[in-house]
Amino acid sequence: MIGYITLGTKDLAKAAAFYDELFAILGAKKVYDLPRFVAWAKEGQVPLFGVTYPYDGNVATVGNGVMIALSADNTNQVDVIHAQALALGGTNEGAPGLRKGGYYCGYFRDLDGNKLNIYYADQS
Repeated sequence: MIGYITLGTKDLAKAAAFYDELFAILGAKKVYDLPRFVAWAKEGQVPLFGVTYPYDGNVATVGNGVMIALSADNTNQVDVIHAQALALGGTNEGAPGLRKGGYYCGYFRDLDGNKLNIYYADQS
């Protein structure tokens, strides 16, 4: 149902480098690399995930209550993504671990303060 997600950034080059590292672990590749917009996806899949300078020219801000959840293939991938996000300058919003409902996830903020969750849900 979701075609793409975009997050605003104050520094497109830094945001792109941050997400290049994280999405490489998830097997996603850059599908757009434009002067004001960069996006990634897994081959042949949606949604796309993009970072952009706001169209209105104002400074990018964090949406209160907004969080993007990224799906991992296993718990190890959750741990790796979370650790890599912090190593790249992101901030911890909740260490990886088992949460209510059986989800294994970790929370972090990117370089612009956007909140993300990396999670794995065992479907067996």
